[in-house]
Amino acid sequence: MSGREAILGKVRSSLGAASGDSRTAKVAKRLKDAPSGIIPLRGQKADKERIALFCEMAHKVSATVERVKAPADVPKAVAAYLRAKNLPAAVRMGADERLGAMPWKKVKALEVKPGPADPDDQVGVSHAIAGIAETGTVALHSGAENPTTVNFLPEHHIVVVNAKDIAGDLETVFSGLRRKFGKGTMPRTLNLITGPSRSGDIEQTLLLGAHGPRALHLVVVDGG
Repeated sequence: MSGREAILGKVRSSLGAASGDSRTAKVAKRLKDAPSGIIPLRGQKADKERIALFCEMAHKVSATVERVKAPADVPKAVAAYLRAKNLPAAVRMGADERLGAMPWKKVKALEVKPGPADPDDQVGVSHAIAGIAETGTVALHSGAENPTTVNFLPEHHIVVVNAKDIAGDLETVFSGLRRKFGKGTMPRTLNLITGPSRSGDIEQTLLLGAHGPRALHLVVVDGG
């Protein structure tokens, strides 16, 4: 018996497992039937109240929120934000098919630059996979069509989220993510964004844009 086998034998013995037993099945069962954690009641509301809570909590963490009736209204809302902030009429955007189906060409003089963001981009536009009402958080998954750089490099981040995708809590979002992608095909990264980037480490003074965008603008699509 090797030293490794002797050590593992002692571990099995302390756990009450026979030397020939495999714990793989027990681990698989535990992962499959994992118990649910405690979910706060704050986000457990009817659709209208849950979406209102999401908007309220987003405002509390210094995000701005606009609600539109349909996906076709998003490009005009983005252009209006750029004008209000005196920003160039140009945005960086991934190839998310939901964004791609919107009528961007109907907005005159608005340049949509495809692909990952670079340090010179001032505004990035993303589409969230979900929102979390209890914290005003948006969840954005990574992938070839959703470059993570768009979430962090531009100073202004505009995130589109469908009202029907706003869940009450984080646990519901994770469950939905697992159902959508399935085991073995989960996205490599899931960014949970709550308000613009901030830091209060230096003399306890709040500084926006410390590690990412200094402005977060959420566009909630009621008919998305």
